Amino acid sequence: MKKLFFTAVILVSCLTFKNANAQVHFSVGVNIGNQPDWGPVGYDNAAYYYIPDIDGYYDVSAHQYIYFENNVWVHRPYLPYRFRNYDLYHGYKVVINDRDPWLRNSSYRVRYAGFRGRRDQAIIRNSRDARYRNHWRGVAQDERARQLDERNRNLNQRARQLNRRDNHLDQRAHHIDQRANDHNKDQHDKDHHHDH
Repeated sequence: MKKLFFTAVILVSCLTFKNANAQVHFSVGVNIGNQPDWGPVGYDNAAYYYIPDIDGYYDVSAHQYIYFENNVWVHRPYLPYRFRNYDLYHGYKVVINDRDPWLRNSSYRVRYAGFRGRRDQAIIRNSRDARYRNHWRGVAQDERARQLDERNRNLNQRARQLNRRDNHLDQRAHHIDQRANDHNKDQHDKDHHHDH
């Protein structure tokens, strides 16, 4: 009887420990709320997205893009300039839950090459699934803010160029006026000299 009781206690303890372990893993492994509007639907947990069209990654928890630039992998809150017009809402994303996937990029590039150019992936923004009602929306806003900042920088640069051009034109107009005044003065002096 003692043996049976002892076995039952061990069995209940193991089940309790396993259940507690599963709950911890489940709560740590769910990051639906962090996934961006343009992320693919159907994943309770997504550590990274591999984006075949740009051969780069998106770190879901850090809200940063990871791409190869100047011979190193960089982590940035925005895409590189060459992809400034890339449409994240229509491009295909592959969920990857491996650690530091960019370190095995050639493997992912080959494995997911067939997804380049695909535009048929269901995304969180368009999902009616209740799981996504409180997901993170900051990436789209950050990207929009970055685009607006870049546009403002371009407009400011254009304004500076126009100001320089206006200053140059003003200087030329001033020189022309000066020459015209000098010419008129010379002409007036000549006319006045002839009168005497």
